[in-house]
Amino acid sequence: MGSWAADHLSPAYPERAAWGTAQPLRAWQQEALEQYFRTEPRDFLAAATPGAGKTTFALRLASELLRRGAVHRITVVAPTEHLKQQWADAAHRAGIRLDPDFANGDGDYPRQYHGVVVTYAQVAARASVHERITRSAASLVILDEVHHAGDALSWGEAVLEAFGPATRRLSLTGTPFRSDTSPIPFVEYIRNERGIRLSSTDYAYGYDAALRDNVVRPVVFMAYAGTMQWRTSMGDEMKATLGHGDTKDITNGAWRTALDPGGEWIQQVLRSADVRLTHVRQTVPDAGGLVVATDQAQARQYAQLLRGISGEEPTVVLSDDAGASDRITKFAESEARWMVAVRMVSEGVDVPRLAVGVYATSSATPLFFAQLIGRFVRSRRRGEIATVFLPSVPPLLTLAAELERQRDHALDRERDDDQLLDDDLMAAAEQGDGEGREAAPFTWEPLESSATFDRVLFGDAEYGQLVEPSSEEELDFIGIPGLLDAEDVSELLKRRHARQAARIRDRPPAEAAPEPLYRNMREERQLLNSLVAIVAKRRGEAHALVHAESRRICGGPPVAQASMQQLRDRIHYLRKVMDRGR
Repeated sequence: MGSWAADHLSPAYPERAAWGTAQPLRAWQQEALEQYFRTEPRDFLAAATPGAGKTTFALRLASELLRRGAVHRITVVAPTEHLKQQWADAAHRAGIRLDPDFANGDGDYPRQYHGVVVTYAQVAARASVHERITRSAASLVILDEVHHAGDALSWGEAVLEAFGPATRRLSLTGTPFRSDTSPIPFVEYIRNERGIRLSSTDYAYGYDAALRDNVVRPVVFMAYAGTMQWRTSMGDEMKATLGHGDTKDITNGAWRTALDPGGEWIQQVLRSADVRLTHVRQTVPDAGGLVVATDQAQARQYAQLLRGISGEEPTVVLSDDAGASDRITKFAESEARWMVAVRMVSEGVDVPRLAVGVYATSSATPLFFAQLIGRFVRSRRRGEIATVFLPSVPPLLTLAAELERQRDHALDRERDDDQLLDDDLMAAAEQGDGEGREAAPFTWEPLESSATFDRVLFGDAEYGQLVEPSSEEELDFIGIPGLLDAEDVSELLKRRHARQAARIRDRPPAEAAPEPLYRNMREERQLLNSLVAIVAKRRGEAHALVHAESRRICGGPPVAQASMQQLRDRIHYLRKVMDRGR
């Protein structure tokens, strides 16, 4: 496929190949190119897992179209400013000159360039400028992470206006498509047997296939549970175990409490992750870690915690500006231990040495999860594995177990998208019912949290069981080698699981002192009050009415005089009420 400098790109760009050293394409890249040039369609959608080499594929295709004279101009549309520079650097190595500094006000770019790299936001700001450039000559438009064209109605309309006249359009995606039903420009949708319109991909190369080909790293997930306590905006004190199959409200509250920088849960998880990074660096000396936070305030606080844990100043990336881009580049080229970020590094940013991650954010859509995990799967050499620490909550455990699942974008819904959570849903649950509701008398407040090592997930299998952090049982899994072939990971985890189970089974039972009765009674009353609050909120009733109902159904005196069994009967009744209301 051509004899340009693109032939000398590493299949895994941005990893470097020596100039003049011809690098063979990966099998999927060659197959996708052959499929494209059999028909040379106007629109082509390629979905390949992060780290598989989409950039190399796109530039080989662009190089060949330029060589054949099929196109004379190239426009690359990227999600972020940081990626503009990354695309321009990759194109330079392929012998294609792209201007990443082009501004809408320039009107056009100097003719020594083959084209420009712009962002979706830049196109949306002045679509007419990009339409004029597209019409000026036969153009190839490369839409990187094309789902971003559906981020806003105006963005989709601008992309259609700007690139509708293009001679060729290559759309790329490395993650599951959007969780909403916003149509993505230039993507074809076909109805399935149930009448659901699903995106049609021209060539797909998923994580499972890439793992079999040793193109990406295996990812091991370390899940942590624990006990969380918080005060709701209505003043109710709630207590729950992270990871139990509770209602969405309770899951949200427990999850948010776990991520509080002042609580023990996140501090313990960061300590365990740093221990894991130390183990990995024994065999991969430049291995780095990434913590992704929900917001900037938490990112700064996590960085402060890591400074005390690791003894080294972390790199903090808070926004998509020039300074942040430089900090990412500097971190990628260094041997520093940790980087802490909010959203900027969730997609497209290449830091191949990342080997340990902490999922410390409340986002749990398939799109965001896959974007973030994609930062860890890029393989540099055979044997490197990635480890991601995460809260033991059902939405994340589901996504971790389904990492290899291929998802299409659906324009129609039979039900909520896997009933997974995201920041907006969590915020809505915490705010209450909206219209007609009195202003919350209290501020939502995390009170206390603790962490427990829960399990290890690899593929669709689970290993390990609940143990205390920093125990031998936890270290059995945290201390697995940093270099390990994918086919050996499962076998090693099975052996560690059996060893942990035997050690726990043979350990003499601890002589635990019984809890005072008043403590047990207090916890039961606390749980009863929490369930009453949830049922009352759902019904729009006063708490007293729900208390009276449970007392009438189950019998017994008021809560203050009720026995342990009477409290438990009411708890059991309210759980059944909640289950019926799901």
